[in-house]
Amino acid sequence: MDIQNLLDDIVGAVQPHVGQGNVADYIPQLGAVDAHQFGISVVTRDGEVFSAGDAHVEFSIQSISKVFALALVLAADGDRIWNRVFREPSGNPFNSLVQLESEDGIPRNPFINAGAIVVTDRLLSLTGNAAHAVRDLMRQETGNTSVDTDQRVASSEMGKGHRNASLAHFLASCGNLENPVDEVLDSYAKQCALAMTCEDLALATRFLASNGLGAAGTLLLSPAQTKRINAVMLTCGTYDAAGEFAYRVGLPGKSGVGGGIVAVVPNKCSISVWSPGLGRSGNSVAGVAALDEFTTRTGWSVF
Repeated sequence: MDIQNLLDDIVGAVQPHVGQGNVADYIPQLGAVDAHQFGISVVTRDGEVFSAGDAHVEFSIQSISKVFALALVLAADGDRIWNRVFREPSGNPFNSLVQLESEDGIPRNPFINAGAIVVTDRLLSLTGNAAHAVRDLMRQETGNTSVDTDQRVASSEMGKGHRNASLAHFLASCGNLENPVDEVLDSYAKQCALAMTCEDLALATRFLASNGLGAAGTLLLSPAQTKRINAVMLTCGTYDAAGEFAYRVGLPGKSGVGGGIVAVVPNKCSISVWSPGLGRSGNSVAGVAALDEFTTRTGWSVF
């Protein structure tokens, strides 16, 4: 299969979708991003890299960071995190308070905001600096030592992060945070504000397509842990549109409101797409269309 020609074709095929939806203007720095951009990268299990469109433009990875924080916690702490976070789809918006209250402060899964705050809290306890731990993993897996937090985006998020603060204080009131709320929220904002390209993200995600094998040739996760992260990505990675994403794309995936999505074809490749215009559930309109096109044309799907 000529992957490069395929990606070039996909860039053309998704142009009608580029610019559709709305940028995440509730975070002022993200609201200023030009929606008429699209990039896609594929990294094979063997490390071959293919890119097209705006694949080398940096963007804010936002909730995609949750995958890497979870991987670090599982690698360091085993399954203990599952005593504090469930693994079920939420069916509600990613920043919902309602479900958290009805379920006594145990978030439904690690990819909604409440669950990710709990994971970040645990990573903070394990490492002393959760944001740096995620950043360092990204640098290690991409080979790009310039990967870092965009401080303007982090400050923009903290200035408007009232809903996340509410979630964190509720979690603390239920005894489900180990660290001070302000420290957890600061770490969470900084990991979400990492600036990366499509190519960076596809490289960083490759271990999930390789049974946990990292760029250095050592296991970041066991094959069983890798399988489980991919499973949670499939069922929970695109918020309350996970069923639609599974129907259209058929791969484990994780989206972010910066317009990025990563997806995994187990034992074949990792994929990253980016286009800032978001649909109702906070997923990139053009990004989902591109992944649909990719899996339809290749036949690569977990189904």
